[in-house]
Amino acid sequence: MPMSPRTLRTAALGALTAAALMAGSTAATAAPAAPGHLVPKELPPHPSSDWYASDVTPGLPEDAPFCVENTLPAAGATHRTFWTEYDTTASQIVVEAATVDAARKLAAAAGKKVRNCAADWRRDHPEGSASWRDYGTLPAEDGAHVYGVHTSYPDSEPGIHLYGIGRDGRTVTVVAWGEMGGYEQAPVDAFRRTTTTAVVKLYHP
Repeated sequence: MPMSPRTLRTAALGALTAAALMAGSTAATAAPAAPGHLVPKELPPHPSSDWYASDVTPGLPEDAPFCVENTLPAAGATHRTFWTEYDTTASQIVVEAATVDAARKLAAAAGKKVRNCAADWRRDHPEGSASWRDYGTLPAEDGAHVYGVHTSYPDSEPGIHLYGIGRDGRTVTVVAWGEMGGYEQAPVDAFRRTTTTAVVKLYHP
C-alpha cells in the first residue's frame, strides 16, 4: 500500500534528523588534527640542490640533532628529517607535552642546552674551538628563538648549525639546520622565516 504524502514527509524528516545527529556525533568524537610539520620548500633554499624529506615519524630521530641530545622526550614526539645532495641537512622535532607549563619548561630546557652547547663541546674537545650566537626572538604564536653554533676541529671541516625553538600552547618544536662552514654561510634570515613557519604550523588542543 503506497504511503501518503504526510507519511513520506515524516519519514524524510526522520532520516534527515538521524543523519544530522550521526554527523554531529562523528564530529564530536573525531581525533584532533596532528601538529603540522615543515615541508622541503619551507627550508632555507640551497644554492645547488633541492631539499628532500622523510615521512613524519613517531618518536625522536635515531641520531639526535647536535646540541639537543638527551633533551627532548620520545613520548609525544614526532620528527621529520631533511637532506640535500650535498652536506646540508636539517630536522624538525615536535613534542606535545601534557600541559602548557610542561611545554614552557621543555622549550626553556632546549634553549639552555643550545646556549651551553659550545662550552660543552669545547670541554669534550679541548683541541677545537666553538662559539654561539643569539639571533633573537620571533613573534610566532607563544614565542620562538633562533641560535647559531659554530665548531672547528684541527684537520677537520668546521661546522655551522642553526636552531629554532618555539612553542604554541603545549606543543614545542625544535628545528635544526647544519652544514660545513662558518657563520658567513649561515642563511639566518631564511632560517628565521623557516622557524616562524614551523611554529605557526603547530596547534594546541
